Amino acid sequence: MTELNNAIESLIVTIKDTDKYKRYKREKDKVNLFPELKTQIDIFRARNFELQNMTGDEDLFYKIEEFEREYEKFRENPLVADFLAAELDLCRMMQNVNARLAEALDFE
Repeated sequence: MTELNNAIESLIVTIKDTDKYKRYKREKDKVNLFPELKTQIDIFRARNFELQNMTGDEDLFYKIEEFEREYEKFRENPLVADFLAAELDLCRMMQNVNARLAEALDFE
């Protein structure tokens, strides 16, 4: 298990050294300077997550449109837009890492 732990630690160091992680960290630090804005972003993210995971709701399309209209101005704030873009890039990178591991291990 020590060899695996060493490989994991190496992967963590490599991820932290990527431009995507560094950008995410920079944008997160900027947002954290504004606690009220951070709270609003967290609420936005929670509602977005909830909508993305809804199934079988006949009004889902309407709810998504309403959500997008409600947060349109909010997302125009450069701090918000930059943070969410950096977070999305990091999430996609992590999804790629997980997918490659699962594929290489023939893990379904």
